Amino acid sequence: MMTTAEILEAVKNMTVLELNELVKAIEEEFGVTAAAPVAFAGAAPGAGEAAQAEQTEFDVILASAGASKINVIKVVREITGLGLKEAKELVDGAPKPIKEKVSKEEAESIKAKLEEAGASVEIK
Repeated sequence: MMTTAEILEAVKNMTVLELNELVKAIEEEFGVTAAAPVAFAGAAPGAGEAAQAEQTEFDVILASAGASKINVIKVVREITGLGLKEAKELVDGAPKPIKEKVSKEEAESIKAKLEEAGASVEIK
């Protein structure tokens, strides 16, 4: 019986074609597949990057009310359904989130309304 070191030395000295034949022989002999774990390990980092690149939920942040604070408060009330006092506190406390976990389209729409009223808005 060969030692692990002897087996590794024999594998190091093989050509690519011989290694390929060895892998096939091991797969057939033991009923395993060497390609599945390698493909899985290779796909995992790519899958994480794709998920990170495709953000689906956005937060609309009021950075500042700008010069037209009353108009911004009106728009905040319209968007959030808050009362006058709550909307004013939110605007006075900027930067504050107006809406969280909304679609990109809704976030863009909210941003446009707030900027039209004079506010500075960020989408994160």
